[in-house]
Amino acid sequence: MLTEPHYAKAETIEELAANFAEIENRIRAACCRAGRPEESVRLLPVTKTVDERRLRMAYGLGYRHFGENKVQEAWGKAGMMADLPIEWSVIGHLQTNKIKYVARFATEFQALDSLRVAEQLNNRLMQEGRELDVLVQVNTSGEESKYGLAPQEVVPFVRQLVPFNQLKIKGLMTLALLSSERSKVRDCFVLLRTLRDKLRRNLPAGMSMDELSMGMSGDFEIAIEEGATIVRVGQAIFGARALPDSHYWPEGERPD
Repeated sequence: MLTEPHYAKAETIEELAANFAEIENRIRAACCRAGRPEESVRLLPVTKTVDERRLRMAYGLGYRHFGENKVQEAWGKAGMMADLPIEWSVIGHLQTNKIKYVARFATEFQALDSLRVAEQLNNRLMQEGRELDVLVQVNTSGEESKYGLAPQEVVPFVRQLVPFNQLKIKGLMTLALLSSERSKVRDCFVLLRTLRDKLRRNLPAGMSMDELSMGMSGDFEIAIEEGATIVRVGQAIFGARALPDSHYWPEGERPD
């Protein structure tokens, strides 16, 4: 991810609308540069630390799908806003003791990198009578501080997910290297796309691998140029967070 500016906190619906419009325009321009249709990219607003009042504003602007890193925070918001048809995507590392919550409310989980989690999540979903869209997280930067599978582990891992029928494997997710060098950031996205293309050549039945979740506030345009279908944007929409990023991403993982 490239170095980001300091984003002013959006407090009013007018400020939020302006920020959403700017991001949508930048997505549109990046798609145009890449020769892609605008509808091929989904904006996932990341709402960690965003209060209910501003979430309801975002809903009022037409957004229905939000991303959260921490399960407890997402679970609480889902309860507070149960009167609205919102879809919640869990995009952070999932501990086994939080699996039961994800199985109850999430519509998407973007950070699968453990067979143990896959098995327990599948079992819980069976109990709940639900299915869940899932993306496999890949550590494309090689940083020890990040979660995610090593690139060479992805193909055998995906094949081991076949028995878990409640998990609908849709694609891959990554967090790029935090660097001021655009070429190094781009390399992470190229690697994820290459892995996805390799998987597509011989996919197990029931898997689509159409989704590439990559790109955040500081680098989503590069990600789109390299094939992203989901971009996770938080601070560029809602504003900078009061606490350091280490509070939201365990062991030094990065913001979005």
